[in-house]
Amino acid sequence: KRQVSTQSTGEMEALQVQLLKAVNFAAIKHVDQRRKDKKKTPYINHPIGVAHLISAVGGVSDLATLQAALLHDTVEDTQTTLEEIEAEFGKEVSELVSQVTDDKALDKAERKRQQITHAGHIADKAKLVKLADKIYNCEDLLSGAPADWDVERIQGYFVWSAAVVEGLKGINEALEKRFAQVLLSSFAYQGVSYPAIPDGDRKQLLDKYINSMEGKK
Repeated sequence: KRQVSTQSTGEMEALQVQLLKAVNFAAIKHVDQRRKDKKKTPYINHPIGVAHLISAVGGVSDLATLQAALLHDTVEDTQTTLEEIEAEFGKEVSELVSQVTDDKALDKAERKRQQITHAGHIADKAKLVKLADKIYNCEDLLSGAPADWDVERIQGYFVWSAAVVEGLKGINEALEKRFAQVLLSSFAYQGVSYPAIPDGDRKQLLDKYINSMEGKK
């Protein structure tokens, strides 16, 4: 349940200023980027959506968590540095962003593996960002996958996301329920409906998906 705030009006206004600062920072950094969906929607929709899930569904109002959600892809997908994040938003936010940032020097398969193995060991606030990120991306896939993705890749992403979220369990009941609903959903591909999670051995499906990413950046 959302806790009743005891903060003064002045404190609330200061928090709003800091939150909007992160929105503006992310919008500038992602200005020329688009999502991979067929509509090529503005990339900034994603971090704002992740922060909104944490707040509206998860009932979380912690400033550092919401700022980290808004900034979580800036280092991984733009020229932003962690030092820049720390200078603008402080050490805690910088550390949270670092914990949800993939190392792009590694190939995609290894990055996928590391997200699974690292998920249970990151800070609780970073887990919230990671969980909301997976929810947003999976819900995006349900409504429309990138044009070059086939059914196997779409389902593989759901299977992999579920493996990552295993390490995040216990962090936020409402967000976890939202993710569970996603896994029970289906998506349309060329006029045919497919389950998000296909029948079959989950580990074999996961291994096949990750192995398909070998050598890719």
